Amino acid sequence: EPEGLMGTHTEPNVPYIAAVTTYFGYLVLFVFGYLRDLVRARVPEKWLLKKVGKNKEGFAPLLSDYEDFYTRRLYDRIQDCWNRPICSAPGAFIDLMLRERNPTSSTFKLTGKTRQCLNLGSYNYLGFANTESDVTERALAALEAHGVGTTSPRAELGTNASHLELESKIANFLGKPAAMVFGMGFATNSTILPALIGKGGLIISDGLNHASIVTGARASGAKIKVFKHNDPQDLAKLLRHSIAEGQPRTHRPWTKILICVEGIYSMEGEICRLPEIVAVAKQYKAYLYLDEAHSIGAMGGTGRGVCEHLGVPTDDVDILMGTFTKSFGSMGGYIASSKAVIAHLRKVSPGWNHACPMAPPCCGQSSAVLEILDGKDGTDRGHNRITRLRRNSKLFRRGLEAMGCEVIGDPDAPVIPVMLYNPSKMPAFSRECLKRNLAVVVVGFPATALITSRVRFCVSAAHTEEDVYEALKAIDDVAYRVMIKYRGNLHLPSREALMA
Repeated sequence: EPEGLMGTHTEPNVPYIAAVTTYFGYLVLFVFGYLRDLVRARVPEKWLLKKVGKNKEGFAPLLSDYEDFYTRRLYDRIQDCWNRPICSAPGAFIDLMLRERNPTSSTFKLTGKTRQCLNLGSYNYLGFANTESDVTERALAALEAHGVGTTSPRAELGTNASHLELESKIANFLGKPAAMVFGMGFATNSTILPALIGKGGLIISDGLNHASIVTGARASGAKIKVFKHNDPQDLAKLLRHSIAEGQPRTHRPWTKILICVEGIYSMEGEICRLPEIVAVAKQYKAYLYLDEAHSIGAMGGTGRGVCEHLGVPTDDVDILMGTFTKSFGSMGGYIASSKAVIAHLRKVSPGWNHACPMAPPCCGQSSAVLEILDGKDGTDRGHNRITRLRRNSKLFRRGLEAMGCEVIGDPDAPVIPVMLYNPSKMPAFSRECLKRNLAVVVVGFPATALITSRVRFCVSAAHTEEDVYEALKAIDDVAYRVMIKYRGNLHLPSREALMA
């Protein structure tokens, strides 16, 4: 059963000293960055160690001035913490290809060495990114039958049996009459929203929705309004005022209203307050669009997402969206809805009419995982993996809280963010973890607010309890050295005490 009140959003209580040092740190970076740019502009280029490309004479700058400055003076200093190449499947452990920075540029070169790390960054929630004999066989069978790609959009010659099979399985799995699949999760949102709503319509979006939803909403031409993150009361207030005022200038009624929310907010580790949002949508006759990219497969007793986890019938959600890139260990996205909606989207969605679809091997992988989750493979592997994922998530969260870290999000979510606050702690934490053979993901501005930098752990069913506890021991040492035990300099309990 879900623990406590799901999705209750609480802003991180930023310690005063952390806020002051964070703002001061950014101030120092900006001041010295502009001073260096000022000096660089007055020094002959032949004296410079690092060469910076100049704009063509008479041309306006191709890059945004601020974005270019932020990239050069802030991001480039710590870019070794991101874009780390790998040379293995992203399972419980992952092989990182080690790099070293080129002294005369902001690029890296491979050293030829690798390091095996415990993987705490990939979205491999159920562990299916590992090589599974029967799952891999299904992907290989689809490859043999249909090739690597279709070289054609679905609306032309790009549909084959693997797509039709997957669409049928995902629709049945979610209890929806029909579904359609796409080659990319981001493109699913960004190409479907403009096909659902346009000028004269109103999109009401959660304040922390993913960039793919933001991109699709902006491309639609509809009016966009944002409600406070995961706050049904603010949603109701915004809907009430919007319906009363109508469209800008003309005050005509909106052609339609679409509410967009996510199942799990990946930067916050929070679960959507879906029952209350469904009630608000019904009250004001608005359509509901639910993005289950991080929750499908990972939430609910049989992996059917937050609807199952929170006891909300899928009939109460008009459009269900999700991806196969996380719990399924594959790639691509899907939309599940009524037959009429799916038929309409197949006519007008650019993601259907102009983009190449999912690769057949990815369809085979996704279909095989769906069968496992549904128990149609004749085993209880699906249920066991979901149970193990929840156990690992709770154990990992308890350990982080016990050592004094500030952990946010819901207890049942497999995404576990820990607050770092100060930007200098991002590279420090990431590099110290790498030294201890832990692969982690740190996140900062602009993906988060300026003073809410964090590390985002993703736990997997592929991890054993021993893996989880060994990771906690290493993180306990790193957290002490980096000084992120904002709730007190506590120590990790014994494994037996933590699991009691």
